[in-house]
Formats: sequence, C-alpha cells, structure tokens
Amino acid sequence: MTRRLLVSYLGLALLVLASLEIPLGYLYARGETSRFSRTVERDATMLAEVTEEDIEEGKIAELPTAIGDYTARNGGQAIVVDRNGIVLAASGSTVRTGTDLSAEADIAAALRNQPTTGTRTDTGGDEVLYSTQPGSSGTTIRGALRLTYPTTMVTDRVHRLWLALALAAACILAAIALVAFTLARWITRPLRTLQRATTQLADGRMTNPPDATTGPPELRELAASFTHTAARLQQLLDAQQAFAGEASHQLKTPLTALRLRLENFEPYLDPRAHASLDETIGEVERLGRMVHGLLALARLENSATTPEPTDLDAVLAERAAMWESLAAEQYVTVAVTGTTAGRVWAIPGALEQIIDNLVANALRVSPPGTTLTLTRAPGVELHVIDQGPGMSEAERERAFDRFWRASDSHHDGTGLGLPIVRHLVHASGGEITLNAAVGGGLEACVRLKPVPPASGSSGRRRTANGSSRPARAAATTR
Repeated sequence: MTRRLLVSYLGLALLVLASLEIPLGYLYARGETSRFSRTVERDATMLAEVTEEDIEEGKIAELPTAIGDYTARNGGQAIVVDRNGIVLAASGSTVRTGTDLSAEADIAAALRNQPTTGTRTDTGGDEVLYSTQPGSSGTTIRGALRLTYPTTMVTDRVHRLWLALALAAACILAAIALVAFTLARWITRPLRTLQRATTQLADGRMTNPPDATTGPPELRELAASFTHTAARLQQLLDAQQAFAGEASHQLKTPLTALRLRLENFEPYLDPRAHASLDETIGEVERLGRMVHGLLALARLENSATTPEPTDLDAVLAERAAMWESLAAEQYVTVAVTGTTAGRVWAIPGALEQIIDNLVANALRVSPPGTTLTLTRAPGVELHVIDQGPGMSEAERERAFDRFWRASDSHHDGTGLGLPIVRHLVHASGGEITLNAAVGGGLEACVRLKPVPPASGSSGRRRTANGSSRPARAAATTR
C-alpha cells in the first residue's frame, strides 16, 4: 500500500507540474521566437536606412564597414544590393560582391518596396531567420538589405529553458517523493502492524497487538477494534479448547467404569440379550475411542510445535514392520515400494501418527487376500493405497470433516482419524489428498517438504508417545 500511495502522490504531482510547465514552456518558446523576429526586423530596418543613405550619397565603399560593424557585434549575416539586385556588400556571408540576387523572392519583394520576414533554408542546409527590408526614400528604391540569423540562436535558449524546467520538476518530484514516502509510511504503519498481528492470530496466538497510537484516526480505531476482536476470539478459542480437552479427559474414567459394569452384567443376563450387550459394549468402546481422538485433537491444537528434520524411510520401515503382524491376522499383506525419500520436515512424532492412522483406516476396509501398499514417490510424497471399496468424489471431499463417516459404513470408526492426520500434515507444512486408486480402493497421498542435504543434521526422529508399538488407540477411522 505504501508503494501505491507513493505512486498516487507522484502521479498527481507530475500531472500538476506538466499542466503548469508545458504551457509555460510553449509560451516562452513562442515569446522568444516572436521577440527575436521583431529584433531582427527592427535591426534590418535601421541598417537598410543607413545603407540607403550611403548608396544615395555614393559612399559604396563604406557599406562593408557599416554592416560589418553590426554583424561583428551581434552576429548574423548582412547583404546589401542595389536597385537592380546586384550585391554591393556582404558581411558574414559567402555571397560575393557583384552577384545578382534579383531572382530571389525576398530581394525582389524588397525592391518593390515590400519588406519580408520569415524563415528559410540557406545554402548550407541550415534553417535561418531573415528579414529583407527595402532601402528607400519615399517611393524611390535605391537598394535592399537582407539580415539573417541562424534559428539556433533562439532554439538554444528555448532548449535551455526546457532543461531548466525539467530539472526543476525533477527536484520538486524528489522533494514530493520524500514527503509522500514519509506520509505513506505514517499512514500505513498501523496497517503493517495489523498485518503482523493478523498473521500471528492465524498461527494460533497474537503476541504483538497492532499499534493503535499512530496513523490516521480511522486506522487507529480499526487497530483498536481488531485488538478487541482478536482478544475476544482468543478467549473463545481457549475456552473451546479447554472444554474439549477437559471434557475428553473427564469422560475417560466414567466410560471405562461403564464398560466394566456392562461386562459384569453378562453372567446375569438372558442369553438372548448377549448380542445386545455386545453391541452396547462396542458402542461404549467406540465412544471411548472418540473421546481419545478428541483429547488428541485438543492437545494437537493447543501445542505450537516446530517441524524438525525426520527420516521418512526409517519411520516408514519401522511402522510397516510393526503393522505387518496385525495385517497378517486379517490376511492382508503390507508392501513398501518406491525409491528412498530421505529426510522431510515434520513435527515431532507426526510421521508415526500419520502412518498409523492411514494404515489403520486402510486395514479396516481391506478384504482378506489383498495388499496394502506404502509407496514413496519423488516430491516428497507418501502414498497409502488399499484395495477396499474406496470412496466417491463427494465422500472424499467430506472425509476430513470431524465425526463424518460414510453412510454405508459398518465399521466402528469415530470419524476423527483423518482430521487428526490432516492437522498433523498441515502442522508439518505439507498437504494431504484422497484419490481413487487404480483398480479400485482408496489412495491417500501425503506431500511433505524435503530437507536440504546440509540442513537439520541434529534432527531426531521420535514417536508421539515414546513407544515403538502401533498407536492402535489413536488409529481412529475415517
């Protein structure tokens, strides 16, 4: 915005200067040309009178001295002709004495007692201003005088004026630019602090509120209103997160006790009610996993961690080895393919939880005799591909919503697994998408940022809970 304000100020100043200086320059140029033309015409008239007297008195020999003194003082060229157009004297000109100029239009007009003034091109190709005046007494024409000056004598002065105007405009624009930059910085300072505060708030917490003491009154009011709104929003977010964390934590013990009590009812129930009891215990277990997922999300959202270099290949190999035995119980094969990925940026423990959740989701829908493939691709990308029923495009768009499950889902998922995965991936600076797998099934694609070869040599890989076992409790479903 500072640049835009500065451009606006300079554009307005340039428009004002142009509207003032351009007409001034044109008026000066026209005035200089007019004054110069009148001066030449006046001098030519005076010299014509002097030379007419010398011609009348027969002092032809004094003509070169008369016009030579003038041209020596003022420059230019002067030519005197008699009444027949024959050159009697020339000063500063290449025309020789005795040359017949009666055929030239201005000389012929002057010999008819008609003075002329204008511009023409001389024999050298240069443009000159001339004034040709008759040397006459009454109606008697005794000769004529042509006085010429190069037009550069006036155009040089005009050019110097344009240069002076341009330099003045440049100085004025420089002064205006300095003042405009200072003013623009003063106006936009609250906006810059507001931008920084907005970025901090988007990252989770605003530590430096915007400056509400400088700048225009409207921006000060905006900064104050934003600070109040951000503080209120932060309070609401803190209360919501605290409630989710505390409620989830407090519900874990009653749910465990409820499950134990239900299991204790089994010996005393009619055998026909055992199926309903098993379903009830299953729902209690699902509710417990949901509470655990909510607690995990609350902890993730309340923790501000920084991504660290993590060895993706080592983590993938470890988690695949741990899940092979569980997959084998369902007659599902776990295969790791692709080239070496190297190190990637991830928050501590994120890769383990991401792989565990995605593999757990895939195993729940993988039919016996199928293969669950973990593929590394350039990028760095991690693909988890199952051969289950897959998802429609509409379902894939909603799969990351909390508590969402497919309408035809018969498994005991909570709908928190993929939201947890997306939060971990985004916190690590990556992206995750769901695509239809070739040949059927679902493909989860996780894109992470690679670590440059010389970066993060001290980064360590560790699991979220310090354990090497699969996080089965955290592996909630789609």
